[in-house]
Amino acid sequence: MMKTMRMNKSIVLLSGGLDSLVSLAYAKDEYNIQLALTFDYGQRAAKKEIEAAKTIAEYFNVEHKIIETPWLQEITETSLVNTTHDLPVLDSKELDNTELTQNSAKNVWVPNRNGVFLNIAACFADSFKQNVILSEQSERENLYVIIGANKEEGTTFSDNTQEFIDKINEAFEFSTLAKPKVFAPLINLNKTEIVELAFEIEAPLNLVRSCYTDEEKHCRKCESCLRLKRALEANGKSFADIWI
Repeated sequence: MMKTMRMNKSIVLLSGGLDSLVSLAYAKDEYNIQLALTFDYGQRAAKKEIEAAKTIAEYFNVEHKIIETPWLQEITETSLVNTTHDLPVLDSKELDNTELTQNSAKNVWVPNRNGVFLNIAACFADSFKQNVILSEQSERENLYVIIGANKEEGTTFSDNTQEFIDKINEAFEFSTLAKPKVFAPLINLNKTEIVELAFEIEAPLNLVRSCYTDEEKHCRKCESCLRLKRALEANGKSFADIWI
């Protein structure tokens, strides 16, 4: 009887932020990450995110591609893209206020963003498909698309939930030949736990860019910065400890 061996090959969605960095660092070996995709959809922080993602991909020696989706910018009116609108501002004490954070989420919502990104990644996964039959063993690849979806963002962004990932996986059973599986290693972790994991696996947090703005340094005021700041402080660290 032929022995079946399964080998992993993966693509990671790499925004340059905390969640995508830690997902890459956590999964790089076991999931054999071959390609990192960064998307430019006209977001304010595109230049900074691309710079961060490029540096992170180089650090982990992973091929890096930038995917431009200008049409997504054209149909997006929220403040993450539209600079005529002010970014939502929250106090750090309001980060767990569901009503306020849901309003904030609407203010930075980009239509079907994760759905679009995952489907594009699945196209690349389809191009990876290979079936090699050897004399005494059959070699089959398990293909994955890795995303930094997490528990904390899942409370306000429905495309950061396990339910969403399950549905995307069902769709890929029909829309691809490779049938890649979306894997979110942080899906059950909040930001504090993600930072804790980052320290545990020695992920290079100094390479992270988790800010909605295009300022030279993290603004430390937008919701993304505030969540990172809170997570760092919960782990006994500060922005100054990471970005000297």
